[in-house]
Amino acid sequence: MDTEEFKPLHIGPWIRKSSRSIYRNPWIHVREDQVVRPNGEDGIYGVVEYANIAIGVVAVDEKDRVVLVGQHRYPLNYYSWEIPEGGCPKNSDTPEQAAARELREETGLEAKRWNYLGCFALSNSVNDEVAHLFLARDLTQGEASPEPTEVLQVKWISLEEACRQVLEGEITESISIAALPRAKHFLDRELAGLPPLDYRREP
Repeated sequence: MDTEEFKPLHIGPWIRKSSRSIYRNPWIHVREDQVVRPNGEDGIYGVVEYANIAIGVVAVDEKDRVVLVGQHRYPLNYYSWEIPEGGCPKNSDTPEQAAARELREETGLEAKRWNYLGCFALSNSVNDEVAHLFLARDLTQGEASPEPTEVLQVKWISLEEACRQVLEGEITESISIAALPRAKHFLDRELAGLPPLDYRREP
């Protein structure tokens, strides 16, 4: 693949001398950079760039239950219970629009009240993927329309139980691990009469 030569670019304590495209598909791009490491030695750095931003939704009903979606995950070959998740192309839909769409597609739920719960980097040593987290409330049930690749189950458990499963290692998926405790913290602050947090939108 093509190698891009350019004036050395300082990235913190690193210097990128050139970049070579290794692989590309509609979802990811893998590149290999020739770099000068912080210790002054030459080296390489492989980076995975994602076409999409990631979205996670904690949907809470009037009984303080959250909806979880179960599905088999191909890369690790295991079954996982997670919050509703998905993504959207960068510079396409807003994260809010993508969150509403993913919640509706995977569960059939629509929410009248939304709160932003911030973002986080999923694996910042090797890729640029960022997830945006949302709390959805005032729910109404409609019909789900998952993608053809998705074979999903849906269940409801209490938010407290979901957080216990996160803390005790029963829920192992990263977006759910980040989002469920944040949602509980947001709701606890709201119940205590504290102002909502102003979450950052970039890592």
